[in-house]
Amino acid sequence: MKVFVTGATGFVGTAVVQELLANGHQVLGLARSEESAEKLLAAGAEPLRGDLNDFDSLKSGAIASDAVIHLGFVHDFTRFEEMCKLDGKVIETIGEALLGTDKPFLITSGTALFSKEGITTEEDLSANNPHPRIATENAADATAAKGVKVAVVRLSPSVHGKGDIIGFVPTSINIAKEKGKAAIINDGNNLWPAVHVMDAARLYRLALEKSFISGTRYHAVAEQGIAFKDIASFIAEKLDIPLVELTNDEGTAHFGWFAHFAKLNNLTSSEQTRAALGWNPQNPTLMEDLKSDVYFSK
Repeated sequence: MKVFVTGATGFVGTAVVQELLANGHQVLGLARSEESAEKLLAAGAEPLRGDLNDFDSLKSGAIASDAVIHLGFVHDFTRFEEMCKLDGKVIETIGEALLGTDKPFLITSGTALFSKEGITTEEDLSANNPHPRIATENAADATAAKGVKVAVVRLSPSVHGKGDIIGFVPTSINIAKEKGKAAIINDGNNLWPAVHVMDAARLYRLALEKSFISGTRYHAVAEQGIAFKDIASFIAEKLDIPLVELTNDEGTAHFGWFAHFAKLNNLTSSEQTRAALGWNPQNPTLMEDLKSDVYFSK
């Protein structure tokens, strides 16, 4: 099938485009620059010039394709709530173009919506969640309620692998370098799920090919939870800097906007996803990537 992909030249998007093309699909990728367009052409995809604020390009991409994978998101954390609202509008716009069709529409969210005791599953929904990113899932549900075939892929907080330069792990490394110390908040026993980018890409492809029930959630989670202190300890060792334990207030001062994620407790299951899609992650774990040359040059 021909798949319209937003965020097609981003870290995850690049892997998804590669996975789709390698399995016989065609890709129409949203490209906001000539550089992005050239990257898509080089990969074997067709570029569509536009961006997430260009609703006409979003509609035309959806109309011209057999399916849509929405991966694009403006990663401006100084305007995070505004960008989350924009994501909701993007989903509504694409959804309008898909009304009256049976075209599958995969929307990207995150397991990090849930920070709690116990384990998060695919059945967890929280329309009143105060986290701004819930705008994505609320828009997905509103679109599904109109009859559009929608599924949500929740990515792990850490989607890791070569090419990861703005994700949670490189952000943690950069903050440690800047501050001259790696830090944990409280005891650092809070848990981050993780998934290799190529395993996540395969999940998107399998979900696209699946005749899913609208409103389904899939969890791109290879590892249910890695203690943040294990990640921070390795960063400290690798950079030869101290590891310090901070209070909540000290953590906010140290990490800034990233403090929420540094203390995120997000133990998450992907059991239902694996059973539904036959998805079995096969690529390196997060700690294996940390110990290789993915994040630290040898």
